[in-house]
Amino acid sequence: MTTLYAIYGASGCGRSLMPIARQQLSRQQLAREQDQSEIVFIDDALTEIDSVNGHRAMNYQSFLNESASTKYVQIAIANSRVREKIAQRLEADGIQLWSISADNVILMDEVQIAEGSALSPFVTITSNITIGKCFHANLYSYVEHDCVIGDFVTFAPGVKCNGNIHIHDHAYIGAGAMIKQGTPDQPLVIGKGAIVGMGAVVTKSVTAGATVVGNPARIVTTSQQ
Repeated sequence: MTTLYAIYGASGCGRSLMPIARQQLSRQQLAREQDQSEIVFIDDALTEIDSVNGHRAMNYQSFLNESASTKYVQIAIANSRVREKIAQRLEADGIQLWSISADNVILMDEVQIAEGSALSPFVTITSNITIGKCFHANLYSYVEHDCVIGDFVTFAPGVKCNGNIHIHDHAYIGAGAMIKQGTPDQPLVIGKGAIVGMGAVVTKSVTAGATVVGNPARIVTTSQQ
C-alpha cells in the first residue's frame, strides 16, 4: 500500500508543522508496517517539483497526478477562510484531511476533534471538549474543560482558553491571549470570525466579526459576517 501525505503550504506555518507531520507518520507506520509512505509539500506558486527542507514540493495539480493508493492533506495555511476553500477543494477531489499531533500533546478524557487538526508541541486539551475541523493550536496553547470550538479556528502560540468557553467558526486567537472561564449555564462566547489580539485578556463575550485588544479586552473594530 502506497500512501502520499502532504502539508499544504510551504511557508513558515507549513515548515513548522512538517516535523510534527513526520512524528505523526512515524507513529502511523509503527501501527501499519506494510505502509509505504511519503510526505510532500504542496505550494501552488511552484511550476515544477522542487525541494523544501528535504521534502519534495509541488503544486496541487502535480500532487493530484502523483500515483498513490491513498492521499491525505494537512492544510497548513494560517488564513482560516483560505483553509476552508482548500478543504472544500480536497473534498471535491476525494482527498482526505490529515490530522497531525506532536508527540508531547496531552489529550485527556472525552475529547472529540474533527479531521484536519494541527496540534503543535506542548499543546494540552483537557476533558469534555468538542472541536471542529481544521483546528490549529500552536505551541504551548491549552483548552480547558467543557469548551466547544467550531470549524477553522486558529490559536497562535500560548493561548489560554479556560473552561466553559464557546468559540465559533473562523475565530482567531492571538499569541498569549487569555480567555476568562465561563460557567456551565453562561459560557463565554467568542463569535464567528472574531479576532482576539496578541496578549489580550478577554473577560466577557466577543461579538461575531469583532476585533478585541488589551487588558481587559475592548472592541476596536467590527466587520460584517
